Amino acid sequence: MERVALVRCLPCSSALCRTYLNSHSHACRRSSIPLLSLPRRRRSSRLLTYSSSPPYFRTSSNRFSSFSPRAVLSPSPSPSPPPSPGFPQVKDEVALKLGFQKVSEEFIPECKSKAVLFRHIKTGAQVMSVSNDDENKVFGIVFRTPPKDSTGIPHILEHSVLCGSRKYPLKEPFVELLKGSLHTFLNAFTYPDRTCYPVASTNTKDFYNLVDVYLDAVFFPRCVEDFQIFQQEGWHFELNDPSEDITYKGVVFNEMKGVYSQPDNILGRAAQQANTTYGVDSGGDPRVIPKLTFEEFKEFHRKYYHPSNSRIWFYGNDDPNERLRILSEYLDLFDSSLASDESRIEPQTLFSKPIRIVETYPAGEGGDLKKKHMVCLNWLLSDKPLDLETELTLGFLNHLLLGTPASPLRKILLESRLGDAIVGGGVEDELLQPQFSIGMKGVSEDDIQKVEELVTSTLRKLAEEGFDTDAIEASMNTIEFSLRENNTGSFPRGLSLMLQSIGKWIYDMDPFEPLKYEKPLQDLKSRIAKEGSKSVFSPLIEKFVLNNPHQVTVEMQPDPEKAARDEATEKQILQKVKASMTTEDLAELTQATQELRLKQETPDPPEALKTVPSLSLQDIPKEPIHVPSEVGNINGVKVLQHDLFTNDVLYTEIVFNMNSLKQELLPLVPLFCQSLLEMGTKDLTFVQLNQLIGRKTGGISVYPFTSSVRGKEDPCSHMVVRGKAMAGHIEDLYDLVNSILQDVQFSDQQRFKQFVSQSRARMENRLRGSGHGIAAARMDAKLNAAGWMSEKMGGLSYLEFLRTLEERVDEDWDDISSSLEEIRKSVFSKQGCLINVTADRKNLVNAEKVVSKFVDLLPTSSPVAKIAWNFRVPSANEAIVIPTQVNYVGKAANIYDAGYQLNGSAYVISKYISNTWLWDRVRVSGGAYGGFCDFDTHSGVFSFLSYRDPNLLKTLDVYDGTGDFLRELQIDDDTLTKAIIGTIGDVDAYQLPDAKGYSSMLRYLLGITEEERQRRREEILSTSLKDFKNFTDAMEAVKDKGVVVAVASPEDVDAANKDRPDFFQVNKAL
Repeated sequence: MERVALVRCLPCSSALCRTYLNSHSHACRRSSIPLLSLPRRRRSSRLLTYSSSPPYFRTSSNRFSSFSPRAVLSPSPSPSPPPSPGFPQVKDEVALKLGFQKVSEEFIPECKSKAVLFRHIKTGAQVMSVSNDDENKVFGIVFRTPPKDSTGIPHILEHSVLCGSRKYPLKEPFVELLKGSLHTFLNAFTYPDRTCYPVASTNTKDFYNLVDVYLDAVFFPRCVEDFQIFQQEGWHFELNDPSEDITYKGVVFNEMKGVYSQPDNILGRAAQQANTTYGVDSGGDPRVIPKLTFEEFKEFHRKYYHPSNSRIWFYGNDDPNERLRILSEYLDLFDSSLASDESRIEPQTLFSKPIRIVETYPAGEGGDLKKKHMVCLNWLLSDKPLDLETELTLGFLNHLLLGTPASPLRKILLESRLGDAIVGGGVEDELLQPQFSIGMKGVSEDDIQKVEELVTSTLRKLAEEGFDTDAIEASMNTIEFSLRENNTGSFPRGLSLMLQSIGKWIYDMDPFEPLKYEKPLQDLKSRIAKEGSKSVFSPLIEKFVLNNPHQVTVEMQPDPEKAARDEATEKQILQKVKASMTTEDLAELTQATQELRLKQETPDPPEALKTVPSLSLQDIPKEPIHVPSEVGNINGVKVLQHDLFTNDVLYTEIVFNMNSLKQELLPLVPLFCQSLLEMGTKDLTFVQLNQLIGRKTGGISVYPFTSSVRGKEDPCSHMVVRGKAMAGHIEDLYDLVNSILQDVQFSDQQRFKQFVSQSRARMENRLRGSGHGIAAARMDAKLNAAGWMSEKMGGLSYLEFLRTLEERVDEDWDDISSSLEEIRKSVFSKQGCLINVTADRKNLVNAEKVVSKFVDLLPTSSPVAKIAWNFRVPSANEAIVIPTQVNYVGKAANIYDAGYQLNGSAYVISKYISNTWLWDRVRVSGGAYGGFCDFDTHSGVFSFLSYRDPNLLKTLDVYDGTGDFLRELQIDDDTLTKAIIGTIGDVDAYQLPDAKGYSSMLRYLLGITEEERQRRREEILSTSLKDFKNFTDAMEAVKDKGVVVAVASPEDVDAANKDRPDFFQVNKAL
């Protein structure tokens, strides 16, 4: 079951979750690399992330359970451990002088690091100091924080400690760091039993600044003395006038309302709380959060936020002596405490017999409710933590069962047509005891029992018969390649290692062990070779699942009245609260509401802002990061080459033009991409094809890419095939891509119908959980052609298409199959093809013959007339109505149409608006989980968006006030410098080699030259207050001409249309 980690702020949540090569999401990809490599949809809201999210953002110690479907390599011999390199060391006498004792040290060849475990003598705090040559330095401090109820104390405290501290007495030092540091990661996570505070930066001075702010925040926060911080981040009664109704407000309160609006989240929580020792919600149940008192909040911090209860992590190429010196300044201020004993997590005793839980979830009134049930089977696998080899073997078993579309348990469940999609995360072991969860959603009420029986019968058959040899080899290669490649995307490698280590360390186990996979991997391969895979895996299925009485079955039933009923219950509680108050009480509450809002909306004084450490402009490189790039031609096809060290892996993209595709075929493109990888050829079943990809390559994915191009009416629209392989398998990679493009047969009607049902279920889930993304796509579709195309392939229009298509598959399959073939003929052609290759020079040269052969095999079609993509969704304001307790509110306009001429200062200004005006008014004062803006410099669209927002029209009023905010703005030199530095930090976002090559390719496709990048950088560095003032007209254009899209509850939309008649056209989506 998905274990939740609640996240304070993702500097770029879209980037964190981006899987560069292995992604199996088939949604349309918009440009994410603008002029300066500045990620779009950048947001400062503290978002929610799951441990079962894509492998490059893992809040899980389990390195093996959530790999993407087609990830990876051929077996390699066990390398001999290299000698420990000469990393700087801390001498024992130096450590003792600083108050630390060396406990143990090891060289970890898997991550080429020297790791030393220290113990702070006075407090017992444990410190892991990992030294290597990675410039992306990471720090993290973690506390065990087991809650006793569902008031959300750990989560609220995680938000609150970053709202000012002893050394940094301003409202939110965290936001100041967002504005003005070069951080590559800045965040905080709340797990069910621990709270993590990690930061990362490639700049050493900036890194230590971040470390100091975080240490002061966790040990000496203002929130334990300032009741208003508790009110703001947690919960409070709000009353603007004694004659009005009282409401609840609070950032975490509204965040968790959004969480509890999503059926998958409700299912996961029900299973976790019934199935394990984690019987309460550390994030907070909105029905329980208002029971939390300030005294309980303060006591929780006093008890658990103590060095004796901490685990501290340093990683990277900085001086390990300096690490201990910084820590000693804080830790020496404390004495030892019993916190570590009091926070110990006790294991759940295994049940003697299965139990069943039935819950309801808020559902829309449309459709057949009898077919919207969910069911999930959950097993707690052990009453104690498992050894590493068993854990690794379970990870392999999990991948065999569920890791790819060809995996038998996944395949059989989906082919049964008993449900629309799979739920449950398979094996999850990031908490004290591992568990296994699997089920389906979109299940008919009459089929619940059938799903349960199919799960157990399939597992029993697999235990009896074992797995196919090719499946074993493919899984082995997949996992081994992923471990060795260690491609964490934009997520710092040091943080990924920290989360792995913490998964054992937090339970008083060996923190080194999770970092060392080589020996257990080789032992497992030897066992399989010696005993056979059946002898290895079948006993695990029998012991941990089939013969395990600790089984919890969770059934979720749709309830169209639940959302309204929950709202009514909340209103009744608040009415009783108000009825119990005297006139004086109401006046006092009104005054308290006004005082809190005044504090929230009053800027910090300059002297307080100056306390937050920052860099100077002299610390900033004057030139953009250079990516080596050569443009060549092989047999008439343009080839881009990037000579970068990639550890013997070759990364490639084959890009085809989509500008001759018929308009009516556009919504079929995502399903076409999925079909290429999951339909099979005339010689290979889709299972054999998937296994071949796993055995020979590092993964292949296919997806559409669209973006506006600045100065052009026609959008940039391509289909991208991405792949990677070790140097010895480059030919295999291109041969497989050729087979996928030309040999796949669009003949399996039932599999295609599965794809449609899965996609519909996924889109409906997006509506509930990522409504801001749906709103943004819809606004883009109203404003430009690229947006219209993307929305047809991944927005509300796509969902509507899928619902119609689901009915058509049975009736018009021949027509649909012909349409898929027509897409292939329209897109896959040598004409207009571009090939991008990233590797070191030797492998680039070796690849040229293979690429030449591949190019010669491409079809050569006669030129087809380009389609004029000048379509738009009607520009009326639109409310997309769903059953939810929170809203997602957007407003956007094309500011180029209003006369704005692009200048690099726009990057600084838009980031500043997000981190000041919108943060303060939409989030802090308004109570939304997040509020941010985005400027797509390719199209000219400037967008405002909110996330899990209790308001609707009030938020639009804030957006409309942005021009006045800029008009009245006064910025001193320090504030402006921080804003510029923070923007450069975004522009220079840390990238691994594959991402550098990919970004360079996108700039080439979009016509962005190195000269333009340099010019924009100079404009950023020279941004002035005058630029902010000049941007006012652009914001007034959004106010006056902007289009509004909100994903919102029916009650809030009705109220908005009463307040402003006919403001919204209503589109009921769920």
